[in-house]
Amino acid sequence: MQITAESVLHSNWWVLLLRGFAAVVFGLLTFLMPGLTLLVLVSLFGGYYFINGVLTLVAAFRGGRHQPRWWSLAVEGVASLLAGIITLLWPGVTSLALLYVVAAWAIITGVLQIATGIRLRKQITNEWVLIVGGLLSVGFGILLLLVPVAGAVVVAWWVGCYAFAFGILLSVLAFRLRRQTTARPINHMQTINSQSSPTM
Repeated sequence: MQITAESVLHSNWWVLLLRGFAAVVFGLLTFLMPGLTLLVLVSLFGGYYFINGVLTLVAAFRGGRHQPRWWSLAVEGVASLLAGIITLLWPGVTSLALLYVVAAWAIITGVLQIATGIRLRKQITNEWVLIVGGLLSVGFGILLLLVPVAGAVVVAWWVGCYAFAFGILLSVLAFRLRRQTTARPINHMQTINSQSSPTM
């Protein structure tokens, strides 16, 4: 039985949902936590990147190995894990250095998401959500590099807005994939019944 990219995405819709939920929570925390210090910000960033990396690798190795481009998810997961580890273990990290880590992560993961969305445009009907999310990531990363800002609070607001929007997009894609997953067995049974029905 050949496992397609479509079946892998549909079977891992819950991973996308968890990633979206984590991004939304992270974005909200950056706005709701009063007196945000650089240490707290680093902990939030590192924790989010680490969780996102683990979930992405779960999606990559939970069926993705059977398709030619499973490595794109794996690379995205590794990039997120590295960003989290660097953020948490970098002694004396400044808000500007943290900003560059965020920018690099956003550009790398965005490019991979755009490539995945383009590759799946003929297999799923909601690939535009993945592409838009990738464009958002790349645009955000480039913006951070071109217009660097200083200060923990300002960096938190920028990244918080991005994370919240990115999380919403991932959640939308996850629910649409889940709806398609639920509908596919019904459509498959209808096709079988129509083929097995005797013709008059």
